[in-house]
Amino acid sequence: MTLEALKTFITVVEEQNFTRAGEKLLLSQPSVSLHIKNLENTFQTKLVDRSPKFLRITPTGQMLYERAKQMLRLYSKTKEEIYAYHHRITGTLKIGASYTIGEYLLPLLLTDFNKEYPDIQLEVIIDNTEKIVQSVKLLQNDIGLIEGHTNEKDLDISPFMEDEMVIVAPTQHVLASKSKVMIDDLQDQTWVTREKGSGTGEFMAHFIRSFGIRTNNLISFSTNQAVKEAVTNGMGISILSLWVVKKAVEQGELAIIHMEEKLFTRMFSYVLSTSIEHNKATNVFIDMLNNPPEQV
Repeated sequence: MTLEALKTFITVVEEQNFTRAGEKLLLSQPSVSLHIKNLENTFQTKLVDRSPKFLRITPTGQMLYERAKQMLRLYSKTKEEIYAYHHRITGTLKIGASYTIGEYLLPLLLTDFNKEYPDIQLEVIIDNTEKIVQSVKLLQNDIGLIEGHTNEKDLDISPFMEDEMVIVAPTQHVLASKSKVMIDDLQDQTWVTREKGSGTGEFMAHFIRSFGIRTNNLISFSTNQAVKEAVTNGMGISILSLWVVKKAVEQGELAIIHMEEKLFTRMFSYVLSTSIEHNKATNVFIDMLNNPPEQV
């Protein structure tokens, strides 16, 4: 008995005709007849009553028809599972991520990734952009996710997602009540920023330089959460990723200052070492970054 014979028998039953079954399976009618005859010999029973005018399945033929469908489904499932076993991706994936990505975006990405690749062990380190770049260069991490730029040699950098930056202020701040704010309105304010080496801190420094903004004071913190808390408590205004402040704005804890001039956007990027060959876990993670889940 062969799978081909079972497939032929199932098709004969469903088509109620040897000729049509042969056409569907690209088999000659004698081949179809031979498959049925071989099955009848194997099971020592008549499976099909056939005449020039009709084709009828016998009771034992009906029994074999139901079991044959089950056997083919089981064969297909087993084949898929064996293929998956030999092609499943295992190992450890070490990811370095800057604070904005690591605290707000990466958990969303890794939820779907972990469901699809449960055999990959994930290790995540969160630090500022400069330190993440160095960790990839020193091969301490397989891949780095950053919000800034790098000119380091022996590293490839590839953008994978656009990030919107917004100016935020305490809800009671005078600028929070304005429908549109001009650059001049930002002069002589106290700004709360991230530390040197942070992609967010670099973005704010670039913004302030580009528009010639005078700062009354510049206060730095080493985490997004600290910056957000400082602004919420009235210490000053800041520029942060929309990923960081979205919930706080929705809950009325912070206000977005809407500029007359459109703020810049920046790109989230991943960095890879060019001195090693990347493992399968890294490659499938890169595929996910380039084709992120719908909810991201």
